[in-house]
Amino acid sequence: MPSPARVDRLRARKRPRQARSRTTVDAIVRAAAQVFAARGYAATSTNHIAARAGVSIGSLYEYFPSKDALLVALMEAHLAEGEAILERAAAEAMAERDPVERVVARFVRAMVTFHSQDRALHRVLFEEAPLPRHVRRRLTDVETRVVALVEAFLRGHPEATAREPGLAAAVVVHAVEALTHKLVVHGSPEVGVEAYVEEMVGLVMAYLTSRGSRPANAPRGGRRARRDGRPARGRPAWRPPAGRASTRAPPPRGTRRGRHRDARGS
Repeated sequence: MPSPARVDRLRARKRPRQARSRTTVDAIVRAAAQVFAARGYAATSTNHIAARAGVSIGSLYEYFPSKDALLVALMEAHLAEGEAILERAAAEAMAERDPVERVVARFVRAMVTFHSQDRALHRVLFEEAPLPRHVRRRLTDVETRVVALVEAFLRGHPEATAREPGLAAAVVVHAVEALTHKLVVHGSPEVGVEAYVEEMVGLVMAYLTSRGSRPANAPRGGRRARRDGRPARGRPAWRPPAGRASTRAPPPRGTRRGRHRDARGS
């Protein structure tokens, strides 16, 4: 359990009440985002941030006790903005009843566009900096909320055929989040964002379609079913031609012909 002193270092000391104070805090937070993105977490200091903001170090410490407190403020603002964007996209999808593929494209594009606004800062926030426990809880809460929105869409849309909407929603959200993070932090500049979005949309649609098109009583593995839903027939074992006895032995195992015979079910 973190000590009270450690927790205090992660929280803003006070909230600005006057317009001038709010202007100062906004300048400090913007400067922190710029310096963290340019220098990284380890190389950034409160002196760097104060200099970029054009304020004294005393003015910075009046509101933020450490660079970690500024980082937490940036994380919380980032999460609040992302949640608002995704909730707005979900509300529009539920209201307009667009085709599933269009809704998936909107969801994926919203995620990618949001996280791609400042790739360097995203890398610092979610790869370099230590995440405090309450920020991790906040991340989990946002993810749970987004999964619930996607599940509600899958349950209410006439084209959505997922047999387990809750599980399908969780898989879709986790996959899109992981791929988006990979693109933003490690993506190649040679691959355009739109091309990446199209591939992600194709992946999600293939998953949802395969889940929905399989009959509920179909086995999850084993032989593939034919288009009419009946089990596919395997090839018959090797036999001599009908009407006459074989004058030669079946090909021995291990030879090329024998391996073909084994593959056919002998």
